[in-house]
Amino acid sequence: MKKSNDSKVTEFVLLGLSSSWELQLFLFLIFSLFYMTVVLGNLLIMVTVQADAHLLQSPMYYFLGHLSFIDLCLGCVTVPKMLRDFLQRGKIISFSGCLAQIYFLHFLGASEMFLLTVMAYDRYVAICNPLHYLTLMNRQLCFQLVFACWCGGFIHSITQVMLVIQLPFCGPNELDNFYCDVPQVIKLACMDTYVVEVLMVSNSGLLSLICFFVLLFSYAIILTTLRTRFHQGRSKALSTCASHLTVVSLIFVPCVFIYLRPFCSFSVDKIFSVFYTVITPMLNPLIYTLRNADMKTAMKKLRKKYVASFFHSKG
Repeated sequence: MKKSNDSKVTEFVLLGLSSSWELQLFLFLIFSLFYMTVVLGNLLIMVTVQADAHLLQSPMYYFLGHLSFIDLCLGCVTVPKMLRDFLQRGKIISFSGCLAQIYFLHFLGASEMFLLTVMAYDRYVAICNPLHYLTLMNRQLCFQLVFACWCGGFIHSITQVMLVIQLPFCGPNELDNFYCDVPQVIKLACMDTYVVEVLMVSNSGLLSLICFFVLLFSYAIILTTLRTRFHQGRSKALSTCASHLTVVSLIFVPCVFIYLRPFCSFSVDKIFSVFYTVITPMLNPLIYTLRNADMKTAMKKLRKKYVASFFHSKG
């Protein structure tokens, strides 16, 4: 354990997902594939939305482009460090690096939660008030909503960092995880952390739970409206809502489980952390493309365009 002269911890030891060297090599290969899927999948969605004029004018795909950007960045917060740690015995992270992970993890995570709530509102307007949809969800409002999501994420993440940075660390420095997060870090503080853990629950835990309930309530209204008022286009709308609900469940269930219970930790926390930081950013592109006819059509057009330009340049 490395300490400075005044006995303050200057770095943390990450215990990772496994202590077995053979298993770590196997996990390195698996998570390398996951990381490549995160990067390529989300980049593909961003490029497709930007290249297709029809998608770019649609509020839903405007939000989807931002969601893919957040997922791309979220995957880069923890996975590269984890991959490097799989190939070395000592898994060390500096105190400043730990704070940086906490900041960006919560900044991007909270921004994504707010953005998913905005996307639910977008689907509500599109389905329940279709005649005025484009008027209500104009480009200026879309920009303002996305900006508000980023601002909300920034405020949330700064609050999380402030909870940690004020704590004294002078004793144990082993974190039972593959990255730094508030629940594990505050348990290493050399003081009673009861108040800090309550603040963590009221910030991260309640934020996750409230957004989750708002989303479920929104989609319940949408599904009720689809059942009672519309018949034409119901299948497409149901498919879109199913995609959104799948993404919402993958993100919010792990967050509620991790952040809504202070004072205790379980071994299964690592599995939920993997879902939140790796699996969800990887699955989002697959969910939105495999179940979305507009995205698949736009990707085919993009592929034909690049194939045609390739052969034209060869000729």
